Amino acid sequence: MEYVLGNLEKWFRDLLYGGIKMNLASLFDASNLSVLEAKVYVSTPPQSWNENIYSMIYNISQSVILPIAGVILAFVATLELIHLIMDKNNMHDIDTWIFFKWVLKTAAAVLIVTNTWTIVMGIFEVSQNVINSASGILIGGTDLNIDSAMANLELMLDNMNLAEVFGFFASCGFLRTLSMILPTLIMIIAYARMIEIYLVTSLAPIPMATMTHQEWGQIGKNYLRSILALAFQGFLLMVCIAIYAVLVSNIAVEDDIIHAAWTCMGYLILLCFTMFKTGSLSKSIFHAS
Repeated sequence: MEYVLGNLEKWFRDLLYGGIKMNLASLFDASNLSVLEAKVYVSTPPQSWNENIYSMIYNISQSVILPIAGVILAFVATLELIHLIMDKNNMHDIDTWIFFKWVLKTAAAVLIVTNTWTIVMGIFEVSQNVINSASGILIGGTDLNIDSAMANLELMLDNMNLAEVFGFFASCGFLRTLSMILPTLIMIIAYARMIEIYLVTSLAPIPMATMTHQEWGQIGKNYLRSILALAFQGFLLMVCIAIYAVLVSNIAVEDDIIHAAWTCMGYLILLCFTMFKTGSLSKSIFHAS
């Protein structure tokens, strides 16, 4: 009977050992891969992220939104002309310079509206150059080499009783589940930013049509601030990933692999939280509502 129980315990231990090794290996692989993918998506400009979506948004902006912006521009220009005339005491104290000034402002507004897409994409090009330049300086390796720790893992498990091994297995299973959820959140943040960029740029001609008006111009100025906030949010996301890389590189995997796994997951949770905050932080920096 004791022989049977011994073999049964050995079989159960081997089963738990295999599960622990599989969970730990996939845990670190999942976290490394998710951060690497997030880095790639943050470094990708809107033109390259999804060419089909980019083309669709461009066509919508040019064929649907641009004509509406033209109507708004005509209304704003007419309203401004009326205000200029009224300010000059209904043409009793008129100066021909105001008409020349109005023509110049209207021409500038037309130039801005017709080149809105180029202006907006130019802002993202500048931000991507900053992000790509910074990524080589900021980002270190996010990989954790656990081969040496895995070699000593079975020896460590042999020194535990069956209950401790099962508790170790349960901890690894929980961490593995967590490692599947957190990378999904990271990818959602990266995807959500890019989709927000497409949504905001699709309506770009309308706020830009108000840029030269004294009162309505705040709409266009706030829109530009929003574009700058979105563009440089990518830089803040890259800084978050860089901080994560530095923290992960200091984890001592060889000393206690389960402690290293919990620490890695803690840093991954911190990374998700800080990445969520980059949107509001970037808007506050550029004073965008």
